[in-house]
Amino acid sequence: MGANASSKPPVFDENDDVNFDHFEILRAIGKGSFGKVCIVQKNDTKKMYAMKYMNKQKCVERNEVRNVFKELQIMQGLEHPFLVNLWYSFQDEEDMFMVVDLLLGGDLRYHLQQNVRFQEDTVKLFICELAMALDYLQSQRIIHRDMKPDNILLDEHGHVHITDFNIATMLPGEMRITTVAGTKPYMAPEMFSCRREAGYSFAVDWWSLGVTAYELLRGRRPYHIRSSTSSKEIAHMFETALVTYPSAWSQEMVSLLKKLLELNPDHRFSHLSDIQNFPYLNDMNWDAVLQKRLIPGFVPNKGRLNCDPTFELEEMILESKPLHKKKKRLAKKEKEMRKCDSSQKTCLLQEHLESVQKEFIIFNREKELEEGRCIYYRQPREVKWSLLPALQDLTKGQRLTLPAEHLHFSFFPSHQSLD
Repeated sequence: MGANASSKPPVFDENDDVNFDHFEILRAIGKGSFGKVCIVQKNDTKKMYAMKYMNKQKCVERNEVRNVFKELQIMQGLEHPFLVNLWYSFQDEEDMFMVVDLLLGGDLRYHLQQNVRFQEDTVKLFICELAMALDYLQSQRIIHRDMKPDNILLDEHGHVHITDFNIATMLPGEMRITTVAGTKPYMAPEMFSCRREAGYSFAVDWWSLGVTAYELLRGRRPYHIRSSTSSKEIAHMFETALVTYPSAWSQEMVSLLKKLLELNPDHRFSHLSDIQNFPYLNDMNWDAVLQKRLIPGFVPNKGRLNCDPTFELEEMILESKPLHKKKKRLAKKEKEMRKCDSSQKTCLLQEHLESVQKEFIIFNREKELEEGRCIYYRQPREVKWSLLPALQDLTKGQRLTLPAEHLHFSFFPSHQSLD
């Protein structure tokens, strides 16, 4: 996926909008909710990113354009050490692109599937880091609504980062949300019984944090809820089932989890101050947490790229519109469009696609940093993995070949079954 590199160095105009040609595509590494993900390198700065691309026609056909636009709108206004931050968004005739922080440590779902049992001190730091991220989102009036191990990525040092804002929502003023969205095993009780006059608020994300922390410690969730479990069954489960806590866990951790898994949202821990003032965590150096100066108890294996090799095979063999053939395909499409008659151009699908083209939001965080419009300054991470030379070989037109044991996990969650 690097064979399309030009022998001549690219010429960049700082006034040009960032586009597909500004990046070298290295390899496919995962699937998101409505698209796929590749590792890319920006040609001028040589910085590495993850690039998620979503086919416009598929998004239109699945009625997902609004969700994509909302995700872009939300992510463009966010910047935090414990989020996967957006750097660029752009489009072409076929796809919408989001270029974000590159995190190669794997998502927590992958590590659970590798039978990792996280120690209490590790989960304790995870809770602190995620609580700071949720507090930041709350300050921006955003509810994530899909906090779970699949959507929490690790960097090379083992720090956590929340990703996937596809079903996140903004909460204006003191309003409450009544629409039901999320992944059932991680959804708070009030989301299953929310009435128009009641609704729910930020506390639902803190419930999800509690479920996730419990699962990391025990390898299973506190309630036996599946995607197929009905809302009525789930409501009954919350009323009757008792959460069990292993005796090996410290009483302090159990008490904290009980506060996060409180059925009544009014009594649930749902603010950073609740966490900071809890006796179990009152000795935590919160400045050190924010600055990532505390060393996590679990560090991902730096000798692994941590992605499923089948994603590369799918992109190269099974994908009907592989990314590495985009330039030729778009040139051919443009030639064919000139031959189309006016009735074809005005068909309903084409109208929708033209609307997407017109309304898409272009974003360039790098330019905003230069112009002083971003408050929080942080350059993209330097990737220091032992596999980086193999990735960079792709810019010379070489194919990435690694032993199978080095390739695991979906970089962006593939929303696998939670049954």
